[in-house]
Amino acid sequence: MTYQVLARKWRPKVFDSVIGQEHIVTAIANSFILNKVHHAYILFGTRGVGKTTIARLFAKRLNCKSEKKSLPCGCCNICLEIDKGCFFDVIEIDAASRSKVEDTREFLDDSYYPPIVGQFKVYLIDEVHMLSRNSLNALLKVLEEPPKHVKFFLITTEQQKLPATILSRCVQFYLRPLSISQIFNQLVYIFKQENIECELSGVKLIAYFAKGSMRDALSLSEQAIIIGKNKIYHNVIKKMLGVIDIEHPLFLLESLIDDNVHAVMLRIEQCSKLNVDWDYFLSDMLMLLQKIGMIQLSNNTYDTHNDNVDDIRTFEKTRLIALSKKIVPAHVQLYYQIFLTGRKELYYAPSYRMGFEMIMLRASILLDIAKNHNSHNYICSDNSEKNSFITNMIANQGSFITFR
Repeated sequence: MTYQVLARKWRPKVFDSVIGQEHIVTAIANSFILNKVHHAYILFGTRGVGKTTIARLFAKRLNCKSEKKSLPCGCCNICLEIDKGCFFDVIEIDAASRSKVEDTREFLDDSYYPPIVGQFKVYLIDEVHMLSRNSLNALLKVLEEPPKHVKFFLITTEQQKLPATILSRCVQFYLRPLSISQIFNQLVYIFKQENIECELSGVKLIAYFAKGSMRDALSLSEQAIIIGKNKIYHNVIKKMLGVIDIEHPLFLLESLIDDNVHAVMLRIEQCSKLNVDWDYFLSDMLMLLQKIGMIQLSNNTYDTHNDNVDDIRTFEKTRLIALSKKIVPAHVQLYYQIFLTGRKELYYAPSYRMGFEMIMLRASILLDIAKNHNSHNYICSDNSEKNSFITNMIANQGSFITFR
């Protein structure tokens, strides 16, 4: 059985298929049109946004025999061989497994020999920040005075680990994380081409959890397709990712504002049986608070754009408007700050559920204090102050706490 995963099958073969990186594609095209192709490039950004793909497409154009100056044809023998990874003059090096200076010197010595078939010999060094200090120094010497027939593409997710001497000798391309809408539209297109039935709400959920990475989105899609038997179901994805209905965080906000801590703890107990993702739970609560803040800003009307996972239904909009009238904007900001800080500290709790419960208790206690004190700002700057932040808040009549 031969099956090609979606992430490999749908890897862009031409520049027109690259999504979300138009600024880089334009720069590459212009460099060929103006005949100003640099000898070394650094492509950096988060995982799965197209760094290696763009480097391969650049290598195609450097060696492609097409008459077009800016774009590779994608169908000549050279382009096809580069796609297959068997073109002699495009050498891909995994710096994570070949980090020693002996390995670096080996391929650098080979770089002085002319290309076998193509016009340029192209080196793609993946995860270049993993090279040893001596290896980077050896690479630096070649980057200073490279042979005319050699081009270097340094690919990394941690550009800050590279020395300034390397960075200063390369053209730097930053690949932005993809937006939810860009990933969503691409997934819908791919599913249509693959004849996979999908619920759009489920696809949007995958796009959200991909966190800007197209490869992560396709990997999650593979899992969802297998579980759903070649279909994308919203409920299946929610169970797969530990996502809960928006009703639960909305209920918790209502209970906190009504000072009903007992109801909050009962709902947390119910949600724990659903194997929820507590970090995502907090993310939903932050999203709801943002909407409440926007409603208050727009005088209790609901006209905010929604690029989140689930569309807020009509009766939930009504509840949000009702909440916006029960809580003052300063307390919305206090809740938002508590949940945002709690989300950062969630990973240090003995368990995620325990951490979530303590965040809810903190929100309940601090809001009670804030309601009884009319001042503006208190800053808690170290761990000792964090332990006594409630006492200090009362003493200083503060209504906001910032952890640093």
